[in-house]
Amino acid sequence: MKTLLFSYPIFTAKSTHNITHKPPLISDFSSQLGFSYCSNNIKGSNHFKLRVIGKNFEEDGYSTHEDEENDGFLLGIEKDTVAEFQLIPQSGDFEVGNFYDDILADKYEASVSDELIEERLTELTYNIVFVTSEASPYSKTGGLGDVCGSLPIALAARGHRVMVVSPRYLHGDPSDDKFAGATNLNCVTKVHCFGGIQQVDFFHEYRAGVDWVFVDHPSYHRPGNPYGDIYGAFGDNQFRFTLLCQAACEAPLVLPLGGFTYGENCLFLANDWHAGLVPVLLAAKYRPNGVYKDARSIIAIHNLAHQGIEPAATYGNLGLPLEWYGALEWVFPTWARTHALDTGQAVNILKGAIVTADRILTVSQGYSWEITTPEGGYGLNELLSSRKFVVNGITNGIDVTEWDPSSDEHIASHYSMDDISGKIKCKIALQKELGLAVLPDCPLVGFIGRLDYQKGIDILLSATPNLLQDDVQFIMLGSGEKQYEEWMRATETSFSDQFRGWVGFNVPISHRITAGCDILLMPSRFEPCGLNQLYAMRYGTIPVVHGTGGLKDTVKTFNPFAEGKGEEGTGWAFAPLTKECMLDALRVAIRTYREHKTSWEGLMRRGMERDCSWDNAAVQYEQVFEWAFMDPPYVT
Repeated sequence: MKTLLFSYPIFTAKSTHNITHKPPLISDFSSQLGFSYCSNNIKGSNHFKLRVIGKNFEEDGYSTHEDEENDGFLLGIEKDTVAEFQLIPQSGDFEVGNFYDDILADKYEASVSDELIEERLTELTYNIVFVTSEASPYSKTGGLGDVCGSLPIALAARGHRVMVVSPRYLHGDPSDDKFAGATNLNCVTKVHCFGGIQQVDFFHEYRAGVDWVFVDHPSYHRPGNPYGDIYGAFGDNQFRFTLLCQAACEAPLVLPLGGFTYGENCLFLANDWHAGLVPVLLAAKYRPNGVYKDARSIIAIHNLAHQGIEPAATYGNLGLPLEWYGALEWVFPTWARTHALDTGQAVNILKGAIVTADRILTVSQGYSWEITTPEGGYGLNELLSSRKFVVNGITNGIDVTEWDPSSDEHIASHYSMDDISGKIKCKIALQKELGLAVLPDCPLVGFIGRLDYQKGIDILLSATPNLLQDDVQFIMLGSGEKQYEEWMRATETSFSDQFRGWVGFNVPISHRITAGCDILLMPSRFEPCGLNQLYAMRYGTIPVVHGTGGLKDTVKTFNPFAEGKGEEGTGWAFAPLTKECMLDALRVAIRTYREHKTSWEGLMRRGMERDCSWDNAAVQYEQVFEWAFMDPPYVT
């Protein structure tokens, strides 16, 4: 007796849909194959072991392996053959190979192996639809683009079917080449919003196991970034992102990606307010009409400060039933109103998403708590507190291929946790490049980020003269408010031997600062996650951060008395955010660097060995997906 292993990826939310019927592979051909099928309530299983009688596979060139437990053999066949094919091909035409023709011709009998079913019970795969205003490398202004450009790939690698829906931004310059690999699906779709029927088109690229879908509309074709230009935010952003949400809800139903639609049993992962209408549309428009009854939605909050608030009169433009106004209703407090006759009435898209989503995610555990406080909730703290039982935080990952000191093309010398000797060479090269004195033993402090209030630049400005009284060097890279850019230039003039300020942003320089500095300073007032501290630790650079949000989660304060107890720490997190506290933490770090080299090397190694990969984050996302399907979807 021989045993075949068929791989059958089930692209449904199996936590609520147990496969108690014959899967298409088996049901479509069971009469031709002549085998019996036993469902056994196969929850979470996506492989079926088929016993095939009377076939000599070795004669046909197929390798077999003994299955001692079942006195049979396991047929070993390459992934692209029919023995392990995907039911829903991702792109191109799907052809059944010769091996399947052999099976059809010989009419083998087969049965499902219960042992293999039991092995697969814990494996759950989903149809996941990311909805986002930006996704790297196609569009990016910050961390949101990084998340939606990397996390989908990590989830697809773990067996999920993943679609990312984002606008097709065209600026009329060479950056438009990023969409060169996307083809028009010729699937014009009509959506009802803003007092009429809007037509959108879809472009598609299959890359890295993910379906990248781009919504095309003339409102996305203009110079600037996804949200505005040199004159400020675009005045029609509510229209542009309403189109995105409406189109994203239609995409799984109408787009035959790889020959098959995603269908209704999807998990929508809406990111920030730009995608916040997706959970509302599911609850108010689709489910009452019998569509997406078993779908789930998660709202991922990357920055609660941006909520998509517009005047109440614009509610009628969103394509929602009138009775759903309360879900988005927002009233500004008296002190925030523009004049005495202002009633403060508005619509808040992110509020609507928080009300109707099945789960709520933030980009760190610390931030998931902060948004429930008056200080960090931006007026939504009471609502979020009422739903805190469905709020979770997952720290973002980083691209460990791009940010790898052992292969980084931007740095002067490669190094790793096993051999960190190259880091001092990077430091010397950075000092030479920026015109600082080459002092290998002088503590080199770096800052990379926007020059604005959130990043604590005002605290940094007041503390820099005191810091530079010590024998240290300080490098800053960033752009933002003009007053801080001018301050950087003036400080470089006043402290030309110790300070360098690079106004603007430069990717190679950011890599070289991360690799060459001894300390990275991040005095952010709030930081939902933060990425620079993760980059720094991967490069053996010690972070000194304000203990808030994701910074507090990822940077543990060094404890010299915890040696060998697993609590030694990876840097310094100070609080509260004051000039004095920041300087105290910096001085402790500088003294440790100078006087306790063994401890410093331990800090470096612990940071470098930390798992910051998206694979690690993807596992945690899968747990939240499972929780989302444990409860029924949101209904009124």
